[in-house]
Amino acid sequence: MTVLIKIMQFILSLSVIVIIHEMGHFLFAKLFKTRVEKFYLFFDPWFSLFKFKKGETEYGIGWLPLGGYVKIAGMIDESMDREQMKKAPQPYEFRSKPSWQRLIIMLGGVFFNFILAMVLYVIVLFSWGETYLPTENVKYGIVTDSVGHEMGLRDGDKIVSVDGKYIENFYEIIPDIILNEREQITVERDGQLVEIDIDRKFIPAIIKGQGRIDARMPFMPFVVSDFMKQSPAREAGILVGDKLVGIDGREFRFNDEYVHYLSDKQGKEITANILRGDDSLAIGLKTTEEGMLGIVRSTEGLLELRTVRYGFFESIPAGISKGFQTMKDYLKQFKLIFSKDTKAYESLGGFITIGSIFPGMWNWQAFWSLTAFLSIILAIMNILPIPALDGGHVMFLLYEVITGRKPSDKFLEYAQLAGMLILISLLIYANGNDILRLLRK
Repeated sequence: MTVLIKIMQFILSLSVIVIIHEMGHFLFAKLFKTRVEKFYLFFDPWFSLFKFKKGETEYGIGWLPLGGYVKIAGMIDESMDREQMKKAPQPYEFRSKPSWQRLIIMLGGVFFNFILAMVLYVIVLFSWGETYLPTENVKYGIVTDSVGHEMGLRDGDKIVSVDGKYIENFYEIIPDIILNEREQITVERDGQLVEIDIDRKFIPAIIKGQGRIDARMPFMPFVVSDFMKQSPAREAGILVGDKLVGIDGREFRFNDEYVHYLSDKQGKEITANILRGDDSLAIGLKTTEEGMLGIVRSTEGLLELRTVRYGFFESIPAGISKGFQTMKDYLKQFKLIFSKDTKAYESLGGFITIGSIFPGMWNWQAFWSLTAFLSIILAIMNILPIPALDGGHVMFLLYEVITGRKPSDKFLEYAQLAGMLILISLLIYANGNDILRLLRK
């Protein structure tokens, strides 16, 4: 059920983003009296799921959920309609319009995606506000892994600053280190300030999810709120609402101590010390091969979160600012893909990766926030100067505007084919990474 909810959210989000993107092309084409022959959500090779015609435009839904398109008369696009291009240009065709109008039509989709993201961020901030974990509220310090330890961090360290800058949102520390190429972390350890130099050799591991810096949680209270799919605890008779107070009679101060203890008990018999109401129970069970009990614990109230509320007029500049900051951060992330030092290209993902970022339970705040983020991603990806993308068309149109010379239709056809091959290769690579990651699990 969790996977189904993720898929449904992904498809709905993609549908919203694609419709708005194509609407941008459509409306600017109409503004300049350019004929739009088709407006499709998803692609429709060989057949469509649904279609109807109104005026000169056929509207429909395709069966291949890889995006969508508008077919503009007299334009070399993914339809590769060579027959139309052999005919004499008509006044209503794209190729007959001035270069500045064609440029605006091609930028319309990207522009609408940015506008969509800004509007969604405004709505999210006005409706739900912004909840985050302040760095100052990480009162038990951090917990990290072997990569973090090799960097020089220790469990229990309290992060004071990064390159001398205090970061208000604790979960923005890792992105800030990666994207802004920070050089030093200052932590408080045993009442003393310690400076830790950030060696860039660790960045590839951090991008892959290693070298994590997480908030250290206390072990108590450990209240069972749910169970994982594979759960020795549930099979042994542990119930939702039970309190885990120890393992094998051993008490823990922090959650990471409990995790480390279980990691040495992989596939072994242990005794879970349970408090059920006023009754103390000792329940025997065998851990999974990964050293887990299959318990989901409630973390509510363990650390104090902060929520910033916005009035309607406050949410507008705040949402626009959030949109621009997200765009800047994504551009920095995109830059990392081409760096051989960070090896970020190894973490490039496809549809499985994108779908997995949605929560397993339907949450409208998360849904609209992620839709805004994906809308910015689609805008940036589409403006890349690759033939077959909007950015490819924009590149050739800018050349025409500057030089006064229009590339030949034959050249544009070959460029379109080359761009489609590049995009198909990228799709295969990204989704191949997803499949390899699944096989390694």
